[in-house]
Amino acid sequence: MMHKFLELNDGTEMVYSDILHDDEGRETVKVYIEKPVHLGFKSAYCYLPEYRWEKVEGFTSDEMEILRDIVKSTSHLVIQFARQGGIGNAANF
Repeated sequence: MMHKFLELNDGTEMVYSDILHDDEGRETVKVYIEKPVHLGFKSAYCYLPEYRWEKVEGFTSDEMEILRDIVKSTSHLVIQFARQGGIGNAANF
């Protein structure tokens, strides 16, 4: 399941998965970033906690630098919320 985390002023949205497990059994969270553009979307995936980026499409290097900073500065929250089943569930603790 994916959970909405934040939306930037330019329409870029960031959502994250529940806790996943990689091939070695380690916890990971998939973060998906998407920005609507004329006739489509810019998009990128980041896997936490290793900050592994995949499928980056349409974002410029300057945009990616900003997105990396946002993901890095909020990753602890994303991982915590993913462990708790989303922001809505985290608020119930």
